[in-house]
Amino acid sequence: MALEVQATQAQRAPQWAATGRVVAVTGACTFLGQELLKRLEEDRDVAAVLALDVRSPDLPLEKTTFRHIDLTMPTAGADLAEALTEVGASCVVHAAFLAHPTHRESFAHELEDIGTMHVIDACARALPERLVMVSTTMVYGSSPKNPNYLTEDHPLEGRSLVADRVRAEAQVERFAAKHPEVSVAVLRVAPILGPTISNVVTRFFSRPLAPVLMGHDPLVQLVHEADAATALALAEGSMARGAFNIVGRGVLPYTTVLALMGKVPVPLPRVVAQPLARALWATQIANVPATYLDLLRFMCVADGARARSELGFAPRFTLKQTILDFLGVADDGAPDLVGLP
Repeated sequence: MALEVQATQAQRAPQWAATGRVVAVTGACTFLGQELLKRLEEDRDVAAVLALDVRSPDLPLEKTTFRHIDLTMPTAGADLAEALTEVGASCVVHAAFLAHPTHRESFAHELEDIGTMHVIDACARALPERLVMVSTTMVYGSSPKNPNYLTEDHPLEGRSLVADRVRAEAQVERFAAKHPEVSVAVLRVAPILGPTISNVVTRFFSRPLAPVLMGHDPLVQLVHEADAATALALAEGSMARGAFNIVGRGVLPYTTVLALMGKVPVPLPRVVAQPLARALWATQIANVPATYLDLLRFMCVADGARARSELGFAPRFTLKQTILDFLGVADDGAPDLVGLP
């Protein structure tokens, strides 16, 4: 079957496929998906781009073709395999993941876990040269047992709303082992902050008040939106394999981050904060689930050395600069408190 698919791909692929990379992007309308499309449009080594999503990207695009693909549908795997074969995709970037937690847990499961299964199924049929998946450093989980810096070899112990992402990574890992002819990479991106992105982090830090769990002040690690987009573009153009932590420059204590942002800390004992957060989430008053309180208790700081050495990714923004850019405030030049991970 694989040989038949490869033969069909060779017959149907456009002639320009031999003159440059052909990149397919799932989740083309996500923040990172759209940022990648912009960079691919400008990349002379990219012959064509296939944008895959439930709606067309609202961007001026010349060499990008849109195709409607809903990864929650049962036929998504076959539809995606046909689309990849038609264009002769040499690289598939899987970025179709939620930016915000949702109360519709079944939908999140269908999109992130089952949707990844459809992407893997399509790649097993079309066999592109490269597969890149976007993940998050939160798959490591926040735990008192975490070391100061989490390397890519650390077990993935994230639970609740990142459990689907953990399962998605497991699927990609199995695919990579079964298909060594496909170069597979997973980007575990730190929580993204910036002036234009909308996600759970920007929602959290857009409120005037911020909870602080009494007795806890963990180090916070973020990455600027521009650095995250640059890292994804580097990974797409690379053949480096495996998982890569994508993190910004430096970390700061949570209370220091709140002070920089001008937020009012609200100290709460954990025995009060946990049931209160569960109730607010259950009644859909809050847009951040109770499990995120673990991030206010324990560290989840990833080591970015492998991405620097193998992808050539060097973040431009320090954590302080990232915060100030999010706020629209000029940098005063004062140094950050904690250095590079």
